Formats: sequence, structure tokens, C-alpha cells
Amino acid sequence: LVLVGFVIGFAPRLTYGLVLLLHAVSTFSSFRQYFHPFESVNLLFFAAWPMLGACFALYYLRDLDTLWNVRGRRA
Repeated sequence: LVLVGFVIGFAPRLTYGLVLLLHAVSTFSSFRQYFHPFESVNLLFFAAWPMLGACFALYYLRDLDTLWNVRGRRA
């Protein structure tokens, strides 16, 4: 339900914040995997960092995100 709200832009302070929080928890909880980067299964954990940055940028710029959301454009 949170992801549906995130995708359609409903209550961005809440939904974008929850997505950022959940992704940050999952990224930092696998911190030990980053110490063995060249093992085949651990290499995919590094893709979480750019995604965490994107989630932060989207949360930080949430007031400017007005295209294709349920709030519509602000004048």
C-alpha cells in the first residue's frame, strides 16, 4: 500500500519518507556484505547505494515532483 502511494505521488512526505527509511534500513543492515565485494553474490549489494541516493533526492525534492501524481500541478 505504501508503494502504491509512492508511485502515484500520494502524501509524498509520508510515502517518500517511508520508502527512504525502509530502503536505508535494508541498505545499512547488509553492511557486512560490503567487506567482501568480489564474491559473486555480494556484488549486487552495491546497487543499493545509488538507489538510496535516488530515494533521498526524491524525498528532498518532493515539493517539485508534480508531474503525473494525484496532487496535480501547483501554480
